[in-house]
This record gives sequence, C-alpha cells and structure tokens, in this order.
Amino acid sequence: MFDFNLGLGTILVPLALLLLASSFRILREYQRGVVFQLGRFWKVKGPGLVIVIPGLQQMVRVDLRVVTMDVEPQDVISRDNVSVKVNAVIFFRVIDPEKAIIQVENFLMATSQLAQTTLRVVLGKHELDEMLAERERLNLDVQQILDSQTDAWGIKVTNVEIKHIDLNETMVRAIARQAEAERERRAKVIHAEGEKQAAVALLEAAQMLARQPEAMQLRYLQTMTQVAGDRATTVILPLPMDMLGRLLDRGQSADNRPDNTEG
Repeated sequence: MFDFNLGLGTILVPLALLLLASSFRILREYQRGVVFQLGRFWKVKGPGLVIVIPGLQQMVRVDLRVVTMDVEPQDVISRDNVSVKVNAVIFFRVIDPEKAIIQVENFLMATSQLAQTTLRVVLGKHELDEMLAERERLNLDVQQILDSQTDAWGIKVTNVEIKHIDLNETMVRAIARQAEAERERRAKVIHAEGEKQAAVALLEAAQMLARQPEAMQLRYLQTMTQVAGDRATTVILPLPMDMLGRLLDRGQSADNRPDNTEG
C-alpha cells in the first residue's frame, strides 16, 4: 500500500505542477486575451499575468496595435470610362477585442476584402481628373465608409492613403497632349493681355504727347541721343509730322496749279 501511494503521488504531483504552470499566461501591454469558458465568452483579460484554467477555459490573443495593410492593385473604370489600376494602404486597429473575435471569423482578411471592394466602388464614381487632383477627398471618403462598416467588428479605420494610380501609355500621351494644349492656351492669353496693356499704355502716351507738343520734341532729341550712342552705320533723323504734312500740302497745291506759260 505504501508503495502504491508513493507511486501515485509521484505521478500526480508533477502533473499538478504541469497543469498549474500551463494555466499562467503573460500578455504584453498592447495585447488582450479573449477568454472562453466551456465555449462561451467569459471576459477580456490583460495585460499582465492571466490565469487560464486548462480544460475549462481557452484564450485568444488580440493585438491592439495599428495594423498597416496594403490593398492590392484594383482595376477601376472611372465615370468617364477610363481604365486605371489603383492601390492603397489602410491603417486600422482593434478597439473591441470581443467583437473582433466573435463577430467575424478573420478580421484581417475581412478588412482587406472590404477595403478592395470599397476602393473600386468609390473611385468608380469619379472621373479621372478628380482621382488625380482630389486624392485627399477620396481618401477621406474611403476611410469613412470603411470605418462605418467595420465598426460592428470592433475595428477602427484611422487612415486610408491612395498610393498609385497607374495609367496605360495611350492615356498618358493623351494627358500630355492636353497639358501641352493648356499651356499653349495660357501662353496665348498672357500674350494677348500683354498686347492689350501695351496698347492702352501707348494710347495714353500718345494723348499726353498730343496735349504737349514740346514733349514730342524732347522725345525726338532723346531718340537721336540713343541712335548716336549706338555703333550703327544708319542714322535716322526724325522729322515732325506737321512739317511733313505742310510740305506734302504744298506739293499737292503746286501740282494742281494751272500752267501759265505763254503758248
């Protein structure tokens, strides 16, 4: 009898110590443990030392840190029928470990698939120009939709960033031609505005010179000074227009005068 009890004690004591050691769990600061007792949800434990009764309780670890997930490139047809490939990155974290484990089988896979679908749906409602110029607004739209749909899973989507919008070569050339035409249009408009401003300034100068004939003479002298300072072989002597007008009038009157020569 003594030998039997000794042998039983030799077996039970190490077994009890082994079960006791296996019941201890250590959860880090960013981890929580969802504990099930006999298959039913019991409570969320952690961080620190957690005791789980073997055979009666089971624990699932949940990481509360922000998860960075790449969304695979998606084929998107914009509202103006342009085919593009778009990929993005989403940032989310678990805020309710109970829902993240109970409400969805695999919250990482579910969030990834939902992000792909939402990206295609949201971008398909916009034209290509809006995709290229209004990324911040599109990021916010995708983030709000994802956040509202993953709230039932205990997940908070904090940010969405569209990384690349890939276009085929034909569309790239078309956009380049459009940009070049836009630059030419702006150049022509700027040139026309400059001509208009120059014409207005010349008109004002002409009106001012017409009111003060002495100013015209000073302008002639300044022009002669500039010409004399240049190393040119051609010398231009400006004459007053009124003087040329009188000479022309005299020439025309002389031509119209009747011939008084004796016959």
